[in-house]
Amino acid sequence: MPVEVLVPKLGMTMTEGTVAEWHRPDGAEVRKGDRIYRLETEKIEFEVEAEADGVLRHLVAKGAKLPPGAVAGYILAPGEALPAGAGATPTPAEAPVTAASVALTGGVPGEARVVASPIARRLAREARLVLASISGTGPGGRITEADVRRSMAAPSAQVPALQPATTEVLASPLARGLARALGVDLERIQGTGPGGRITKEDVEAAAASPARPAPSAAAPGEVIPLRAMRRTIAQRMHASLQEMAQLTMAMEVGMNEAIRLRNGLIEEWAAEGIRPSFTDLVIKAVAKALGQHPLLNASLTPEGIVIHPAVHVGMAVALDDGLVVPVIRNAGVLPLKEIARETSRLAGAARSGSLSIDEMSGGTFSVTALGMAGIGFFTPIINPPNVAILGVGRIHDAVAWEADRPVRVQRMTLSLTIDHRVVDGAPGAAFLGTVRDLLEAPYRLLV
Repeated sequence: MPVEVLVPKLGMTMTEGTVAEWHRPDGAEVRKGDRIYRLETEKIEFEVEAEADGVLRHLVAKGAKLPPGAVAGYILAPGEALPAGAGATPTPAEAPVTAASVALTGGVPGEARVVASPIARRLAREARLVLASISGTGPGGRITEADVRRSMAAPSAQVPALQPATTEVLASPLARGLARALGVDLERIQGTGPGGRITKEDVEAAAASPARPAPSAAAPGEVIPLRAMRRTIAQRMHASLQEMAQLTMAMEVGMNEAIRLRNGLIEEWAAEGIRPSFTDLVIKAVAKALGQHPLLNASLTPEGIVIHPAVHVGMAVALDDGLVVPVIRNAGVLPLKEIARETSRLAGAARSGSLSIDEMSGGTFSVTALGMAGIGFFTPIINPPNVAILGVGRIHDAVAWEADRPVRVQRMTLSLTIDHRVVDGAPGAAFLGTVRDLLEAPYRLLV
């Protein structure tokens, strides 16, 4: 019986997903658990796995946009036909030649970038032929199945062969996402899972190895396709600056007491596997301060300013492909220990590619930190529909005065960006002052 390959609903707010890449060609044999296509939404990417053994048939081409629950393909038993009315797989000639398709290669490291149909790529890969050496007769010079078959029939001296043929690496979606985030080459890992499948633990072990190679950089002159996450970030950040009257102000915070508190909590919570960060302290301080300054926990709508009843703090997490902002829900009532636990969980999920859309929705205020990168001050851009965002800089040595005597102290710069349409400078400065006072007397974060 045919098994449907569906577009999963990854969150309550998801309305559409894009079939960004088919990992298995049309007509390929797949096994249950194999990655078959990569789904992109505005916020996340998700690897869809086969739910049965059989033969994969595509119903839509790469780049198709589908609603949740739509059928993207089928997995059939050998010799089984597509269900009546299922539709035919788009032929290569029907697929438009786009900038994204030009950026695709034959799947071979170092091969020149060429335009080719999926079937042509599969045939070339199986025959160990270099696509760049084949003349395309399709639209725009696209290499077709017929072009590859002609090259296969030609004398071997005319078309160089690859050595050896490439194979698919067997790894779980979680392991693949984590490998991308950590810059780990999956082909260099020996999997310990069933059938040699690479697990999350295998990737973590490889990342901890000092011999791990650095992730490759883009080549000069290379055109990098604007994938869904990067495109969404570009559009939203540009719209944020276009549509808001953004003002950034900064304030220095004495961190001596906060450093002492954090060191004590690290030791006290070590048995539970909880290691609080300075950003955790800032998030807790922000959550308490928003209770006193609710205008910064708001959104601007056509009807007016909406003050949110709960505090949900978004925490920016940097990935290789862009920035994601998972949300700590009800941060206003969560104890500091639970905030530290939740930020660690969300950051790990972000880097492994397993965040859901719901985990990145509903934030009422955002915190972003660049202190770990050595940045002291920056101007963060507001994440709509929020009306404010707080930037966290590095902790640095400074000098304070006790009477006439200079004293070495530790300071940190906080930079607050507000939407001046909603929040004026004085209320913004008052909020920033409350956050500072809480961090300079951090025992108040524990009560």
